[in-house]
Amino acid sequence: MTSIAHAHHRPRTSAPYAAEHPPRLAFAERHPEFYKAMVGLEIAASRHIDPTLYELIKIRASQINNCAFCLDMHSKDALAAGESVQRIVQLSAWRESRHFYTERELAALALTEAVTVLTDGFVPDEVYGEAAAHFDETELAQVIGAITVINAWNRIGVTTRTTPGHYTPGAYKR
Repeated sequence: MTSIAHAHHRPRTSAPYAAEHPPRLAFAERHPEFYKAMVGLEIAASRHIDPTLYELIKIRASQINNCAFCLDMHSKDALAAGESVQRIVQLSAWRESRHFYTERELAALALTEAVTVLTDGFVPDEVYGEAAAHFDETELAQVIGAITVINAWNRIGVTTRTTPGHYTPGAYKR
């Protein structure tokens, strides 16, 4: 599909948009067994976690990992579920806009960043401790599972260059 076909999704301007890039690889078709296992992980990760928190985790990790497809998907799903535009827009600067989020969400966002980046090779004790103060051990395991699964999806999406913009909210039910 051309970018003209999707012009209704874009702001009005007289300048032409860049051409949409094609995906590099149809991952699900080429490795269906792995894809099916990933879908199973996704279902397990989403089953017992608050849907709002789940989408915030997905969006924040996808921002860090520059996964345009997952950003498109999870922003649309969050909006369709009633999340505010303001909270989604502010998510990339959540430390400066803490007042848009609960303490529990802030702890999960900090953990999401620590697990996603692993710059120092580990998750700092302070970050883990703050998350542990807001989630019991079962909930904490669920949050870690959600963070892990979106990071795996991001790596597939970025590597295969899955094209954003065509996802319909709710297409993948939890």
